[in-house]
Amino acid sequence: MNNKANHCDTKASCKGCNHSECLLSGVEEPKLGEECGVFGMYDLNGDDVASTIYYGLFSLQHRGQESCGIAVSRTDGPIRNSNVCKGMGLVHEVFDAEKLGKMKGDIGVGHVRYSTAGASVAENTQPLVLNYIKGTLSLAHNGNLVNALEIRRELELSGAIFQTSIDSEVIAYLIARERLKVGKVEEAVKNAMTKIKGAYSLVVASPRKLIGARDPHGFRPLCIGKRDNAYILSSETCALDTIGAEFVRDVRPGEIVTITPDGIESDMSMAIEKPARCIFEYIYFARPDSYIDGICVHSSRLIAGKILAQTHPVEADIVVGVPESGNAAAMGYAIESGIPYGTAFIKNSYVGRTFIKPKQSARESSVMIKLNALREVVRDKRVVMIDDSIVRGTTSARIVQILKEAGAKEVHVRISSPPFKYPCYFGTDVPSSEQLVAYNHSVDEICSLIGADSLGYLDIERLSELIDGDEGYCHACFSGEYPVEPPKEDIRGNYEK
Repeated sequence: MNNKANHCDTKASCKGCNHSECLLSGVEEPKLGEECGVFGMYDLNGDDVASTIYYGLFSLQHRGQESCGIAVSRTDGPIRNSNVCKGMGLVHEVFDAEKLGKMKGDIGVGHVRYSTAGASVAENTQPLVLNYIKGTLSLAHNGNLVNALEIRRELELSGAIFQTSIDSEVIAYLIARERLKVGKVEEAVKNAMTKIKGAYSLVVASPRKLIGARDPHGFRPLCIGKRDNAYILSSETCALDTIGAEFVRDVRPGEIVTITPDGIESDMSMAIEKPARCIFEYIYFARPDSYIDGICVHSSRLIAGKILAQTHPVEADIVVGVPESGNAAAMGYAIESGIPYGTAFIKNSYVGRTFIKPKQSARESSVMIKLNALREVVRDKRVVMIDDSIVRGTTSARIVQILKEAGAKEVHVRISSPPFKYPCYFGTDVPSSEQLVAYNHSVDEICSLIGADSLGYLDIERLSELIDGDEGYCHACFSGEYPVEPPKEDIRGNYEK
């Protein structure tokens, strides 16, 4: 500890402390991350799909920036003819024209990954490719299982050998084992689904079929597209737009879709009455130009901003959003309140995952590298600043300070989600409650900690308005009401997706 009794010396000792000095010391919290994005394609004309999968993954890059991969094979070739390329880094860093040109195959899956805890290492990159007696099985997974450790231990006791530390390998192993008992790979996927619990959107390529599956609660999105005589599975519709494919429909919660030359077969036997889609897909994760289960993400964020203006009005001169997900909510607030909307932040689009972080300093922080305030826009203004969430509070405190250093007279913070109070076990890296500033602090206390003139959150009772009043969504990170019983141990610390 240093001379200030309530200020911590290092990032490790400061973790979760929420001291006001620490919030401005350069100890930055990362933005919330989402597990990953999946993409699959089957060209019934027999044309190669690798380059199209590449562009699909490029459109899903926001869902994961740590690693990526593509696996393709030929449906008219031997049952073991998979061609795989994957590695650490962004899509354009891992792939080039030469690599893609060598990947011959008319069926394939792709993946972009973000890990919530533990090491981000090459062996955990996806897709996972298994060679077994029935041929090759390629799998990409978005989500997080809550019983992965339990199943993994059971499998290990029966002789299974695992090469990774991700729960996706548990799913792949179960499917491969079940395939030996049934006549079709889609039946093996269904049997595996009866054993796993939690969040999973899967894209699976067998030697002759492309399969998509979504967990019964529908935590993570998955949709179907079509381009000419090719079918596509994607985490978001924005990737379909990128490759010029038409949207066919969403994969429904609990549904297994099987794509063959005969078309699409559907199995809804795993569906339940009330799904629990992740509401944070609409608030933050998904690209604003995507549609998830028929709902426009951009429209959801506009509605959130309008609700904030209704429930937390304030006299101000300008409304601004924190890029990117805060922008649409800020527009909604401006429309509803009549306060002019403006652009107050310039975002450095070239700050990638590997930028060199400066030393801990009040003048040099990762937030300042990523964002800079337009002084002429905010000088002598009362500013309403809209952001999507507050986790520990460090980033929010720094952004408020940036605005005030740029000359803002007042900064009124509005958050387009309710306060985070509980961890997420379904594919979002909301940390343990002790690290969440809202768990042990009132709204007024958080307002003081981040240096704002006022603070208002979206009311949890109005969350359903973001998705047209549909109550079938998960809000556990705000309410603590989990649709699936959480694990007895926090698997995210030592067994990560």
